[in-house]
Parts: sequence; structure tokens; C-alpha cells
Amino acid sequence: MRKSFVILFSTLILILFGVQCTFLENQFNKVRKEDPYVLDLPGIKSRGILRAAVDNNSTGYYIYRGRRMGYEYELLQDLAKELGVQLNLVLVSDLDKAFDFLNKGTVDLIAMNLEKSSEREELATFTQPLGSISTVLVGSLDNPKISSWKDMESDTVFVRKGAVYKSQLCKIKDSLQVNFTVLESPLHEETLIDQVVEREIKWTIADQNIAQANATYYDGLNISWNVTQSEDVSWVVRDNSPKLLQAVNNWLDSEKNKLIPILYAKYFLNSKNSYFRSTSPFSSLAGNQISVYDELIQQGAQELGWDWRLLASLVYKESRFDTTATSYAGAQGLLQLMPVTLERFGVSNPNDPDQSLMGGVRYLRYLDKFWLGRVPETNERIKFILSSYNIGHGHVEDAWRLTMKYGGNTQSWEEVSYFLEQKSNPEFYRDPIVKSGFAKGHLAVRYVQDVLNIFESYKALVSP
Repeated sequence: MRKSFVILFSTLILILFGVQCTFLENQFNKVRKEDPYVLDLPGIKSRGILRAAVDNNSTGYYIYRGRRMGYEYELLQDLAKELGVQLNLVLVSDLDKAFDFLNKGTVDLIAMNLEKSSEREELATFTQPLGSISTVLVGSLDNPKISSWKDMESDTVFVRKGAVYKSQLCKIKDSLQVNFTVLESPLHEETLIDQVVEREIKWTIADQNIAQANATYYDGLNISWNVTQSEDVSWVVRDNSPKLLQAVNNWLDSEKNKLIPILYAKYFLNSKNSYFRSTSPFSSLAGNQISVYDELIQQGAQELGWDWRLLASLVYKESRFDTTATSYAGAQGLLQLMPVTLERFGVSNPNDPDQSLMGGVRYLRYLDKFWLGRVPETNERIKFILSSYNIGHGHVEDAWRLTMKYGGNTQSWEEVSYFLEQKSNPEFYRDPIVKSGFAKGHLAVRYVQDVLNIFESYKALVSP
């Protein structure tokens, strides 16, 4: 009897919360923010980094041939440049978690196409709209043609949890008295679209731009039935970040007639490019390759004891995986070694990818040995190695000595990098303990951050 009661009770709960659209569900599923993190634009500028939550999909943010791409990604890059900060992206597939991250300070901005709702406005502040998007029903062309919502009677529609799709469908069910079932799923819209293509589910819902992008490489999709007409979509910031909100809105005002239309056309209107980016084995959307040299890079990384994606990040930063690349200073090959370094580390043909990469690996091993005794912690030492690779270990050693002189922690990249940045200041580069003289050390510090940012992207989007 007790077991039967538990089964009956569980079934009722599933019906109430997993299937139907009810007042109780709306009340119980609200996410409340408590004591939101306080950090506005001045603090973000002081930190030097803008942290944004983004979606990993075929238009928002992904890797293609080693390069970070995406509509939101390129917009955020431009915004970060406007604000004078670096960009750090956090991939979030759970929309509720994105709002949680925002109010806990994990991110400063949610850069997703979000429609306003009363629940969301309780959690954050919406920016000016970036544009407007309609919502469409996604099914197979083999499904019976939909001419009215009555044709959906007794069907099941799977929707992404946390999105507005369920509430949109609930309104239709209530207003038209149509009996179809709405089931929320933790899966992303594009994964649900994949399931439609594989005939695992019959219907799902997606924003029109995502549906259109997928329809470019799935011939059998029917996306012609609108769930809603075009509605404004925006990004969101914390309620206590009015200066960041104003800065984002000012930036949007200036870019609505310039960058935004260009990027929209690039990612949503060019179906041929969208198809290749989404289906290439060198895209994080379809494969797990960064470049044609992945196997070689993996061998080199094994010799270094590095994550291969870190070495791939360095190769991308140096040459964009172009074996024939030559810098203005004469550096050549995948890892852009100077002629004297090429000779020293046994590279006779810098255009040969094997020679070039392994010569660079031998140089990196030399730098690792140079810093090992002074910076024993591996993750910190990697930053010293990368900066030395960029500017020369003599300049980094000067910064290390200056750190020691002024009582800093010589094993901390944060503290040593400060003095590396000061090497363009006569007060510091004329110090007797400085052996290598003047240097634009700030460029090397930025170089390290760039490589590590690329690495973070590769780690998020490409499997080990």
C-alpha cells in the first residue's frame, strides 16, 4: 500500500511540475537572488577583465580552425575593447545557473538573446535590445503539416529548461484550450534539434536565428510555424551595476547601425559559411580538432608535460597554424622562432611543421629548465615561460630581480609581471640590477594573458 502511494504521489508530482503549466509551478520554480555580488564598471576596469556568460552553440561562441568565433563572442570582444578591459568568457548551458552566476559575481554580464519576463526582471536588469527574434516550432518535414495549433493535439513538445519557450507554449495552451504536452529538458536547443533530426523526438522550440542556422545543414527541418512574433532580446547585468548598464547601452547605441548588422549577416544570413563552420571537423561544434597539426602538437606537449591545448594556443597565437608565416622581425614557422633560435635548436627548415614545432618545444623545455628552480609551481612557471618566449628570458629575469629587490614574491607571476610592465620606465630599466635594459614589458604581459585566454577557450570547447 505504501509503495503504491509513493508511486502515485511521484506520478502526480511529475504531471504537476514536469508536464503541465500551472500557477503552483510558476510560484515554486522562481529563482530568488539573495545578497547579490556588488561590482560595477569601475571595479571591472580596476580588475581589467569583463566576465561574461555565453552559450556554446553554432552562432554564439565556438572554435573554428583554432580561432574563437561567434556572434556574441565578436560583439563582446568589441565591447571589452570599448571598455578598455580583457574578456573572459564563461560557458553556461543552464539559464538558471547563468542568473545565479551573475548575482554571485562569477560573471558581470549574461550575453545571450534573452526575452524579458517578470521572473527574469526580478533577477537582473535588461540592457537595451540588441534586436528582435521570433520563436519557431522545429520538426521534421516528414511530420504532418501544421496549419493550426489544433493539429498539435496530443503531441509532446520538448523545450530547453529555463528558456521562455515553456511559458510561451503554456499561454497558447491556455488561450486556445489545446491539449498538447510540454516537457522541459536540460538539453540545449541545438541538441534537441539534433534529436528531431534523429527522430528521437517529434517537436522542439528554438529562436528563429538558431533554427535557421541549423536548417542550413539539416535539409529535413521544418521551421515554418511561428510560436511567437518577433520580440526584443537583450543582455542582462546585475541590478547594482548601473554604470556598466549605461556603458553597455551607450555601446549598443553606437553599434546598432555598424557592427551588429555586419555580424548578424555573417553568422545568420550567410548559410554557406554557417554550414562549413558547423560541420567541419575543425569546428568545436562538429569535431574535436583544432588544426591539421593536432597530432604533432600532442606529441610536443607530451614532451613538455603540458596540456596539448595549451601548446595549441601558443601555436595559434604565434602563427595561426600557418607553417609559412614570417614576422616583420624574421621569425618563422609554426612557433615563430628567430633565425638564431632556429639554428640553436636544430631547425634547418622552418617551413617544415615537424622541425618547426619540435624546435619550439626544445626551446620551451630550455625555458622550463631555466625557471624551474625559481618558480617550482607548474601553473605559475608556465606564465614565466610564455613571457620569456615572447620577450626573452633576460627581460623577465630583470623583472624577477626587481621583484626581489622591492620585497615582492618572486614566485608570483602577478607580482613579477608588475615589474615587467615597468621596464619601459627609466626609473626601473636604468636600475643597476637590470641587465637587459628597456623593454615594452606590458606587451609581454598581455601576450601571456592572450595565450591563456585562448587556452581557456580550447579547454571549454575541445576535449583533452
